[in-house]
Amino acid sequence: MPKLWTETIDAHRAAVRDAALDAMAALVAEQGLVSLTMSQIAEKAGVGRATLYKYFPDAQAVLTAWHERQITAHLDRLTAAADPAEPAFVRLQAALQTFAQIQHHSARHHGGELATLLHRGEHVDRAQQRLREFVRKLIAEAAEDGDLRHDVPADELAGYCLHALTAAGTLGSPDAVHRLVAVTLAGLNAPAPLDRGGAAHD
Repeated sequence: MPKLWTETIDAHRAAVRDAALDAMAALVAEQGLVSLTMSQIAEKAGVGRATLYKYFPDAQAVLTAWHERQITAHLDRLTAAADPAEPAFVRLQAALQTFAQIQHHSARHHGGELATLLHRGEHVDRAQQRLREFVRKLIAEAAEDGDLRHDVPADELAGYCLHALTAAGTLGSPDAVHRLVAVTLAGLNAPAPLDRGGAAHD
C-alpha cells in the first residue's frame, strides 16, 4: 500500500476517533451519563453508527478513551509547567500549582457518577504512578539543592503533596487554590531547630 494512502487512512482514523471523543465530552456536559448511547455519540460526532462501532465496542469504551486523552493532556501540561531552565524548587512550585488548578477545574466538570467511572482502570493507575514519580524527582532534586527538608523520603513527600492538593477540587475560588498550594509547599520546608527548652526557633 502506498505510503501516502496509508498516512491518509491513519489521519482519517485519528479524525474519527477524535470526533467521537469530542462528542462524548459534549454529550456528558449536556446531559450526563443517563441513557447515553452509541447512536447519540455517532450523531454528535457526525459519523455513522456502524463506523463508530469499528472503533469502540460501547459508550463506556468511548468514555474511557476520552478520559485517557484528558489524563495525557494534563500530564503534558504539568511537564510543560516545569521549565527545565528553572531551579528544581521553582519547577516543583509551578507543577504543584498546575496540578491544583487541574483538580479545581475537574471537580466542577467531572463530579458525581462521572467521577466514579473515570477514576477506575489501569490507565488511571499508570497516570498516577507517572505523576507521583514526576513530583518525587522534583522534590528529591530540590532537596539536593538545599531548598527542601531532608528528614522525610521524597516519595512520601510526593504523596503528601498530591493528596493535599486533591482538596483543591473542594475549594470555591482560584485564590483559595493558590493559598492551599502555598500551605502545602510550606510543609516541605526543613523543620526549625529546637532550642534547649524544646521550642522551635528560626
